[in-house]
Amino acid sequence: MPIQNAPAIPQLRSIARDSHPISRKDISPNALRVLYRLKEGGHEAYLVGGAVRDLLAGIKPKDFDVATDATPEQVKALFRNCRLIGRRFRLAHVLFGREIIEVATFRSNSDDGSGDRQQHEDGMLLRDNIYGTIEEDAVRRDFTANALYYTIEDFSVRDYVGGFEDVQARVLRLIGDPELRYREDPVRMLRAVRLAAKLDFEIERGTAAPIPRLAGLLAEAAPARLFEECLKLFLSGHAVRSFEGLERLGLLAALFPESASALAANRSGALRRMVIAGLKNTDARVAAEEPVSPAFLFALLLWPAYCRALMALQAQDVQPVEAQRRAADRVTVHQLSTVALPRRFSLPMQEIWLLQTRFPLRQRKRVMRTLAHPRFRAAFDFLMLRQSASSEHAEDVAFWREAQQDPDLAIAAHPPQEDSAEARRPRRRRRRRTASS
Repeated sequence: MPIQNAPAIPQLRSIARDSHPISRKDISPNALRVLYRLKEGGHEAYLVGGAVRDLLAGIKPKDFDVATDATPEQVKALFRNCRLIGRRFRLAHVLFGREIIEVATFRSNSDDGSGDRQQHEDGMLLRDNIYGTIEEDAVRRDFTANALYYTIEDFSVRDYVGGFEDVQARVLRLIGDPELRYREDPVRMLRAVRLAAKLDFEIERGTAAPIPRLAGLLAEAAPARLFEECLKLFLSGHAVRSFEGLERLGLLAALFPESASALAANRSGALRRMVIAGLKNTDARVAAEEPVSPAFLFALLLWPAYCRALMALQAQDVQPVEAQRRAADRVTVHQLSTVALPRRFSLPMQEIWLLQTRFPLRQRKRVMRTLAHPRFRAAFDFLMLRQSASSEHAEDVAFWREAQQDPDLAIAAHPPQEDSAEARRPRRRRRRRTASS
């Protein structure tokens, strides 16, 4: 089915070299090798998509993609360091050490009856391998800013859908009818939020309008794909803006339904302050090129859901240790139906949560066991985030900061409370009231 409301006859505008800022010195040498070899092999070849968009916007691209009229098999014949991947979208990857130049054949919108374009009855594309012309390829791309082609023939930028003006205006606009495009691929809604956050673009009004109504379509996307999209949203240096965009457009509840519900019910706003503080720290680490952990990220994003589940179990007089374990398991299992969080991240996430209950304890053996735990540092960082939402954790933060330097001195300065039923009872009531922080 062709894309509706797209330009019937794409209008080519060629932006000459002296009218745009793209220079070959800013393009990966390996991408240039691919472009020149394809050209020497008698094929059209263009730098396309995000790399062109980013270079025009003054951003250094991380990846360089190429579009060509050569089929994947023809590309492979030209490059010994090439492998073909994908079934839904057949692509060629040309490998240069750790760098991969992705080469895609021009796609067409039409269905030639070969079975290489398959679409679900609700509009979602299942397979799309019908090849076409550059004009057809431009129209079928998602956003106008991604439908720009840089050519080494005369170093111009070719624009068929008004993307050059949209990049200059810092506007993100879908090509064609937004509702149909989102139904083709619901993950485009997340891409809109992510790209707007990354580029500091505004999502065009018509592009944004259907998203709250169609957010539920994300349930049809593969949970493993949504996990990868979450990593792109939150671990690429623009997590705060991504989170705010998801909230604003109703997508947070589609990705993290239990956390979104808990945030909405938290009148003090403490949970949201903690999440935003954690995402700001994540953005700072990415900017400083420091490692970031998916386990810590999901511990943060799902903490509101965990707190709410824990409070519900405590209200049923479930024993504290059992309530904590059950709450962690319940939140993890429920989230897996939406976002496929691998066990290598879900287990450390739960350990970060469960270690929080050890921080009020001051007995020397317990302190030494906690310090020796492989997840201690992440859990302590998480405790400091909790302090950003509630000052009641200040004493615990001070103790464990000292304990990392000298446990015995810290214990002497902060002696353990009497370990009796009477001493434990007030703390249990207080934790029930403040579990949300």
